[in-house]
Amino acid sequence: MTTVYLLRHGETEENVKHILQGHMPGTLTEKGKAQARALAEDVRNLNPDKVVCSDLKRCTDTYDILKAEIPTLPEIITTKLLRERGWGAATGMIADGKTRIEIPKDAETVKQMKARAQVFIDYIKSTYPDQRILAITHGLFCRVIQCVLRGVEISDITPMKNAEIRKICL
Repeated sequence: MTTVYLLRHGETEENVKHILQGHMPGTLTEKGKAQARALAEDVRNLNPDKVVCSDLKRCTDTYDILKAEIPTLPEIITTKLLRERGWGAATGMIADGKTRIEIPKDAETVKQMKARAQVFIDYIKSTYPDQRILAITHGLFCRVIQCVLRGVEISDITPMKNAEIRKICL
């Protein structure tokens, strides 16, 4: 059985401002950097065989902080499969719950995100059987992966906090 540890990146300046980041690089806050450093012992104890990471900067920066704390951490394999939802024209908008945002036609659909999550799951299962994988990705996409595995809706999955780790088995 393959074990995947989903890790949401550390807090970003955009998270604090409630900005829909989508494919924006994102900038870790000092708190986000501290969150990543605080995870080091937990990640060390997971003893991952591989680290697969979104290619977006907020995730690779989270990895770089972990790597500085854990020199034996495997080198990252970056992939666009782990990117956050592409928000299209809504990228950069404020989503603070006060103003209703219409999801634009050029945004990635839930169906497309679920299909991408399934491709990721299939890739991990076929490429890394019986290994421990640390997957550094994004809040919404972590939920999408979990909902695909459980056969439920995204809303049925509790949102992850920044720098939270969840274990899934494939």
